[in-house]
Amino acid sequence: MKSQTDEERNNVIGRTTMYDAIVIGAGPAGLQAALTLGRMHRSTLLLDSGEYRNGTVLHMHNMIGADGTAPAQLRATARAELSAYDDVEIRDAAAMSVSGAEDAFVVGISDGSVVEGRQVILATGVADDLPDVPGLQDLWGTLAFSCPFCDGHEHAGRPIAILGAAPRAAHLIGLLGRIVGDITVFPVGEMFADEDIQMLEAKGVRVSPAPVSSLEKVDGGVRIRTHHDERVVDGIFVAAGSMRQRSPLVAQLDLQMLESGCIEIDEFGRTSLPGVFAAGDLAHRATLPGPMASVLLAAAAGQLAAVGIIQSLLAAEH
Repeated sequence: MKSQTDEERNNVIGRTTMYDAIVIGAGPAGLQAALTLGRMHRSTLLLDSGEYRNGTVLHMHNMIGADGTAPAQLRATARAELSAYDDVEIRDAAAMSVSGAEDAFVVGISDGSVVEGRQVILATGVADDLPDVPGLQDLWGTLAFSCPFCDGHEHAGRPIAILGAAPRAAHLIGLLGRIVGDITVFPVGEMFADEDIQMLEAKGVRVSPAPVSSLEKVDGGVRIRTHHDERVVDGIFVAAGSMRQRSPLVAQLDLQMLESGCIEIDEFGRTSLPGVFAAGDLAHRATLPGPMASVLLAAAAGQLAAVGIIQSLLAAEH
């Protein structure tokens, strides 16, 4: 039985302690989902852990109407907009557990409270595991990137470096070659095989014979050191590393997963567990090879998941 304090906290938006939807994660996907649910007057709790994949990014790009806007500004604007909707409550806390079933989910929160919801949207995103290169983590999101669509244009005509595996590096060269200036590809960890060097050089780029030993921010960009030499480039694109689910809730719920490490969803964000939806970088349809990492697409996925929830609620009510 909940204490009176929990009842008061869980009743901020009134009427009932059972939310129509609990949205876990407050990046673009979660914020848009909450907005869509709020506009349809569905009682919604949005949980914001304060952790975001683009938390170190100074400016986001490739989003019409907000190109060059700071992600933090977008989040602040979205939260201000959500304050106009009485049916949306925001808590600055993380979800620690999810249990139950459709129409009766129970979510444990890091502030010690427990809430209930008819439906759940997971919008917790993913985290990037970068290659073990000294200095890389400090540059991530400001001078080191992974997405040419998001950050390539800002280095137009300037020298850049690509770090990591040859096949992925070749793909990045194809995308960035017409945008940037000089490109140098550096191995990470082990040296490239001779056939990889030949393949990369055939694309008109330089290939370093030695792996990167350290990275350092300097005037004019990034100083890259190897055991043989050093050079300064305008920015770095990483063709190595991996991503993982940011939240342990995905494993707790035992959802159907894809080879990419993401949650499998349908067109409206439904997962393999009835009542649980997923939106953003953490999920994609099986017809795609991986998630489409984009603020705009994450927000669109959040909207679709919210529509899916509304459809489910209507079906149960009629």
